[in-house]
Amino acid sequence: MEIDPLIKYITRYVELTSQDIIILSQHVKIRNYLKGQYIVQQGDVCKHESFVLSGCAKTSFIDKEGDEHIVMFAIENWWTADLGSFISQEPADYNVQCLENTKVAQFSYDGLQLLYQQIPQLDRFFRMIIQHAFVASQKRVVRNFSLTAKERYLVFRNQYPDIEQRVPQYLIASYLGITKQFLSKIRAELTTQE
Repeated sequence: MEIDPLIKYITRYVELTSQDIIILSQHVKIRNYLKGQYIVQQGDVCKHESFVLSGCAKTSFIDKEGDEHIVMFAIENWWTADLGSFISQEPADYNVQCLENTKVAQFSYDGLQLLYQQIPQLDRFFRMIIQHAFVASQKRVVRNFSLTAKERYLVFRNQYPDIEQRVPQYLIASYLGITKQFLSKIRAELTTQE
């Protein structure tokens, strides 16, 4: 079944019966996006919470000067959406764009509300996922204030080795809040030290 990775992921946190899985599969839509396509665009309402089955996406926002700022990446077994827009059903602050051909399992807002009623442990599951995301976001804020650019890069490289191999360096630099030239300099220094 195409949603097997999703089921495996969910059952790491909560138990699902075979009936729960049948109900769940009726509310999940598989969607394929091409490299460069948007799952969500800034200003549109985020209609889906997406679980990445394969591929890679970036979440970013474009400032008033037209500069892109990378907020996060999502690869296999990660969730992606503009969560604030999805929950409030108001216009998105972020873009979610595919960096590779990407396949996702999507829950619509209304479908997820129905699932919460039909499978109560999914409410608990999504609460846990949001809590984990919030903690990760807070840790990132602290790192951005307390670590040097080199230290932030080393944390990124250690935490997300798969992402570094798949994402252009200029996007990683944006995620770290530095220029691509400065990231190249850091990488060159580390290479000479290794």
